Amino acid sequence: MAALHNLYLSLGSNLGDRHALIRQAIALIDERVGVVYRVSSMHETEPWGFESSHKFLNACCQVRTMMMPHRCLEELQRIERELGRGEKSHDGVYHDRTIDIDMLMFDDLELHDADLTLPHPHMHERDFVMVPLREILNKE
Repeated sequence: MAALHNLYLSLGSNLGDRHALIRQAIALIDERVGVVYRVSSMHETEPWGFESSHKFLNACCQVRTMMMPHRCLEELQRIERELGRGEKSHDGVYHDRTIDIDMLMFDDLELHDADLTLPHPHMHERDFVMVPLREILNKE
């Protein structure tokens, strides 16, 4: 029997119906990646790393999955594209986006690949990640 892994994700949106986009992303994650076990409340935040008049809505969730990390990443990127996501940045500069899904942690795994670093290397610098993440970690 395949092992069940704990995957922690950060979700953000600052374009369109932000609440609906995050809810849609969570439903697709539950359908395609694994069981969404816990979801934080949604937090409205200022854009980080770029200027915009559009505030972000952010949340975190815990997913129980049998997939391995790179397979999760592929599926999460597919979900982002389906929900209207373009490039995350252009020439290293962030911009507005309909949905952003970042892998934060996968069990206790440390991974340093060209396309995926776990735990997320900048999560501790970002309150919009850490506040909702602490909310679901404190429920354990």
